[in-house]
Amino acid sequence: MTTVRFLHPELAWWMLAVLAVCFVIRRWRTRRRYVASTAVDRIAGRSYAPSALRRLPAFFVVMSLGLIGGALMDPVLPYADADVTSRGLDIVMLLDLSSSMQEPMERPAPLAFPSFTPVAQRAPAARAPGKTRLIATKDAIKEFVRRRREDRIALIVFSDNAYVVSPLTFDHDALLHYIDLVDDQILRGEGMTAIGDGLALANYLLARQANSAGRGNQVIVLFTDGENNKGRDPMEVLAESNAANIRVHFIGVDLEQEVRNKPQVQILLQAVRRFGGRYFNASTIADLDAASRTIDAIEKGNLVERARVHDAPVYEWFVIPALVCLAAGVALRAVPFFIDRT
Repeated sequence: MTTVRFLHPELAWWMLAVLAVCFVIRRWRTRRRYVASTAVDRIAGRSYAPSALRRLPAFFVVMSLGLIGGALMDPVLPYADADVTSRGLDIVMLLDLSSSMQEPMERPAPLAFPSFTPVAQRAPAARAPGKTRLIATKDAIKEFVRRRREDRIALIVFSDNAYVVSPLTFDHDALLHYIDLVDDQILRGEGMTAIGDGLALANYLLARQANSAGRGNQVIVLFTDGENNKGRDPMEVLAESNAANIRVHFIGVDLEQEVRNKPQVQILLQAVRRFGGRYFNASTIADLDAASRTIDAIEKGNLVERARVHDAPVYEWFVIPALVCLAAGVALRAVPFFIDRT
């Protein structure tokens, strides 16, 4: 239970000393000097005993002075409060810009024809007009960014090489603008898939912009539709990410079954899971959105609690009763019964 404490309790000794001096002076001034007295005077004096109620005005005045003295000693009520804040993450969105990202995101299966139809007369499988893998991935990234208002987010693109489009930033409006500027023309002349180089640049960016709170809240989200075919070995770079306590999530954008079944791809996906990341097979636009929402749900910032102790002044607990007692004492003085004439 919290109790009131006084910041200047030493004032109590000074106030007691002042009260003692006042009491001595009053006793000295009211002391009667007798030259002679008779037994009749003593008997008459004992026969009259004034009511103790007539001392009430003086009692209220003394109580008022005591309460004022308590207020002068700075009474406070200690209390503690906690400031809980969320420390966001540092997230790098790693986007594949290889030439295959220009293919349609959702390709319909070839039309089925009766077996008797001549091959020469069969129509080619039509591709439904719609979003390319790149556009669908950009839309998913933008929705993810809009949901992560407390995080610093960066954007890196890669093909033959890796490039920083935006460093880690809280300015998500500017980041969304940069995402809109990304298209198939910014890396014209490149078309390979350097996943290892992209991961290496993301690791470097996170290390370069690490905040003072440490590197425990860093994430890389990789969007690609193919396997590594240029640059550094992704397994080597992924091990470096794990050593730096960076989680890597792998989103396969319409990644074909043939590519997923390759041994080197399977080894990479197993390493992603082993190091604490997740793999998502996003073969449709809905899968892309579901993958980004899942990552948004599992990657949460840390809650930081800072407790502080404050001293709340409680002068009114003493001043208000003191005023009430003083008013009561003055009011009772006006009543004839309480006038002490002894």
